[in-house]
Amino acid sequence: MKRARRLLVVGAGDVAARAMRFLPAGVRVVALVRRPETAPVWRERGAKVLIADLDDRRSLRRLAGLASWVWMLAPPPAAGTEDPRSRRLAAALARGGRRPRRLVYVGTSGIYGDRGGAWVRESDPPRPQTARGKRRLAAERCWRAFARRRGVRLTILRAPGIYAEDRLPLERLRRGWPVPREPVWTNHIHADDLARALWFATFRGASLRAYHVVDESELTLAAFYERLAATFGLPPPPRLPLAEALAAVPPVVASFMRESRRLRFERLRRELRLRLRHPTVEGVLAAIAARRETKG
Repeated sequence: MKRARRLLVVGAGDVAARAMRFLPAGVRVVALVRRPETAPVWRERGAKVLIADLDDRRSLRRLAGLASWVWMLAPPPAAGTEDPRSRRLAAALARGGRRPRRLVYVGTSGIYGDRGGAWVRESDPPRPQTARGKRRLAAERCWRAFARRRGVRLTILRAPGIYAEDRLPLERLRRGWPVPREPVWTNHIHADDLARALWFATFRGASLRAYHVVDESELTLAAFYERLAATFGLPPPPRLPLAEALAAVPPVVASFMRESRRLRFERLRRELRLRLRHPTVEGVLAAIAARRETKG
């Protein structure tokens, strides 16, 4: 097997599993997993499994020269403003004489912070206002430095809220948490389209280039949850002034509620030439509602 056809997946979660459905012929996947009990599932998907932990530098020694392509989907730790996991992985990949030719890093649009509902392009400077956003920006900077120093072709995918029929925030509705009365703009991408974007970035992404992986929906936070409630026959969330809504939800939820922005997506369509299978949240929810009505 040629090295150019071996892919190392770091952060082998739901999106990576979905990407296996679109696996091109001739590509061999090595999945890095932290918990041994998840290994059989990945073997059933056709991947080889390497058990390692991004928080344990010694467990990463076998990664050097393992694959020519790397996907980094693992999140930073839950505390602090840096991403030591990315730093450890970069150091492990740099060992020895062989290094990956191509790396795709999946980050978030949280690096932009609150933009008051304004449209944001990939070239706009980041302004993270939360520790979560600062960790993600630190990760991007780590991988950019790695790519420049080692001559690796790096593509960054900045993803907003990831959803699918089996990963919708219905529990929030059941808890009756409020939404802001003011327009807080949100952004979304279906998990299957993000999984496909990984392959498009691997084959077509420009080096040291960032892409918003976002659909065409234009929804405020309140509109999203009201449509979700209507689809599943749940009570709509109460609308409160922003300050009151922030005080009524957990801090992590409030941190997302404070940030309003809309993401431009011209690079995704023009450069990666990705045609979304789920272009709007409204279309996905309408299809779910139609199926529920037919079953009922």
